[in-house]
Amino acid sequence: MKRTNKLLIGVGIAALAGFIIYAMRRDQSNRKLARIADEGYETANDILFPGTKPFTKRLRYGPVLPE
Repeated sequence: MKRTNKLLIGVGIAALAGFIIYAMRRDQSNRKLARIADEGYETANDILFPGTKPFTKRLRYGPVLPE
């Protein structure tokens, strides 16, 4: 195989792996957000995930006005 073909295959594999990792993390984050939303906003994050810091800026406590 030519060097350019190897390079293209390597870049393609790296891009595919990056997309798979991105999709898995996004799915995990969405599941966590849905679980918190099901529990309510008052103490759900403390109860469900003790000892962890907030993981996203999208999670808002209290009433949120639509933008």
